[in-house]
Amino acid sequence: MTKLKLFLILGLSLATSVDSTAQPAKGGKKISSDLFGLFFEDINYSADGGLYAELVQNRSFEYNPTERREWNPFSYWEYISPGFSYGRISVETSEPVHPNNPHYIVLDIEHVGHETKFVGESGVGLKNSGFDGIAVKAGEKYDFSLFAKQLSDSPIELSISLQNLKGLVLAAGSVSTASKNWQKYTTTLTATAENDTASLVILAKTNGKLAMDMISLFPEKTFKNRSNGLRSDLAQLLADMKPAFIRFPGGCLVHGDGLGNMYRWENTIGPVEQRKEQRNIWGYHQTGGLGYFEYFQFCEDIRAKPLPVLPAAVSCQNSGGTWQIGGTGQKAVPMNEMQDYIQEVLNLIEWANGPSTSVWGAKRAAAGHPESFKLQYVGIGNEDKMTPEFEQRFKMIFDAVKAKHPEITVVGTVGPSPDGEDFAKGWKIADDQKVPVVDEHYYTSPEWFISNQKRYDTYPRNATQVYLGEYASWGNKMRNAIAEAAYMTSLERNGDVVRMASYAPLLAKKNFTQWKIDMIFFDNATICPTPNYFVQKMFSANRGDYYFDKVITKDEKDINQAASCVQDSRTGDIILKLVNYGNSVKPMKVNLAKFGKIAAEGEQSVLAGSPDDENTFGDTQNIIPVHSVIRIGKSFDYSTPAMSLTVIRIKTKK
Repeated sequence: MTKLKLFLILGLSLATSVDSTAQPAKGGKKISSDLFGLFFEDINYSADGGLYAELVQNRSFEYNPTERREWNPFSYWEYISPGFSYGRISVETSEPVHPNNPHYIVLDIEHVGHETKFVGESGVGLKNSGFDGIAVKAGEKYDFSLFAKQLSDSPIELSISLQNLKGLVLAAGSVSTASKNWQKYTTTLTATAENDTASLVILAKTNGKLAMDMISLFPEKTFKNRSNGLRSDLAQLLADMKPAFIRFPGGCLVHGDGLGNMYRWENTIGPVEQRKEQRNIWGYHQTGGLGYFEYFQFCEDIRAKPLPVLPAAVSCQNSGGTWQIGGTGQKAVPMNEMQDYIQEVLNLIEWANGPSTSVWGAKRAAAGHPESFKLQYVGIGNEDKMTPEFEQRFKMIFDAVKAKHPEITVVGTVGPSPDGEDFAKGWKIADDQKVPVVDEHYYTSPEWFISNQKRYDTYPRNATQVYLGEYASWGNKMRNAIAEAAYMTSLERNGDVVRMASYAPLLAKKNFTQWKIDMIFFDNATICPTPNYFVQKMFSANRGDYYFDKVITKDEKDINQAASCVQDSRTGDIILKLVNYGNSVKPMKVNLAKFGKIAAEGEQSVLAGSPDDENTFGDTQNIIPVHSVIRIGKSFDYSTPAMSLTVIRIKTKK
């Protein structure tokens, strides 16, 4: 077992239990307790084929050429008729399960052949290859379901199995139709062997005709065992970070490729067979199976605040591929439709927080959550071009939310860059309208992060705060992660101005990436956290809500050294973060005199390596934090390793 696998299994974290009687030391500056969180966007097959645990691809036959030229409703399905069986299949739309899910398969079984030891199982049906294969584990159970209706008089028996590439059955079950109306049928498959490239096989065993839709397969063990749930290992990796919040569902996914492709939250709640699927702006398909209810539920499961982001009633300025010619393809919702759109925003707040007796609160309760989700933040807009159309519509939405729900904190946007025309215009809009928080984004070099550690030192206090919603240093090597760590100490130092921050993008599926600098890479069976992930985890799982200056002394002329000291007022714990971006050991001095009685030992976690070190798939993922116990005094010297982040957590005594 590699060190990484052991680390992930144990779920090691420096966070400690809460002591509600603890008090912060005197002289600290109050900073945001929501500082470090997660940003999730369905890019790089992060949702369908990734975090969303569905194993069947194109489960409702809605793929089409507008997503990819080669795609159609039969994509990732294969018609099969073993044992000299024969029949026909067609895609139809006349009587769907639901209007939002218009396509379905009709299977006409004309003859089922005879089974022999040479032919194997006979029948007429379909085979699905999943998302680059279906990964199954021996002894694990998988929940199969489909919607079907008989188009002939007699019941039709369906054999359901998981098979390897050679046709060997790994798990088997069956269902039998019983109605000429759409009805859901289920069975559980138990795998007898492990395989990373299995397929789902559905064979009709009796002659007749039936319609099928929403053919689904989930591992029984999803995260928290939720139905329609999340892939457990990926979700647990995120939960281990103990994020303060999760921003979703994007990203550019939010405002979409044209008005018709904007992400409309109302289309993603309710029974999955009634949700509206659509093209993903990143070039594939999104089922909406991972919808707003699942996002909010995941936030609640890991005790993170939800931060949904809604379009500001304009589409992405790069719609229609206009980034290739400098834009702008931004389109605006017509003014005569704006009141309906504003109501859609207000409906979200009622759905999340309203009583179960309200119109939208009742929809939440019907999904199994009568209690409020305790929504605090709502984002409006994402990296938008600051046009007059945007400004007018943003103001209308902002004013409506502020009037109806003053308890909600609206997060605005100031474009895709750390400076420039849109950045300046966005900040002017925020200042003029007194937007409480705005979303800054920037992707740049490690050297930029090292050279700009004082960026927020000069931002005005008691004004609009910053959510650094997307940032990364263009790489997944140690130098990238440690440069980001140095910058994150400045975010803590300025935690009275910077309310939240989240690295982006979060997830990327191996061989299916549109963006190369992601935090966690994965395939169907394994996960590969980057050094950037461990830096983010070391900060996020060790947040404080008070910042203390002049606790750590270092060479102030050396920009490769960075440090911060925070305290968690809930536990009383002191948390030191020491960063060395240099190529040699650097000394720092720590003075804890202001904190009163402290423990004689602290928990230490060190992430260190060479500048070009990185984690890759396989057994070479050795860039992980090393945990140990360190002796602590009121004052002590500390030698920071080259290219490293050190976190030391120290308990205080009552």
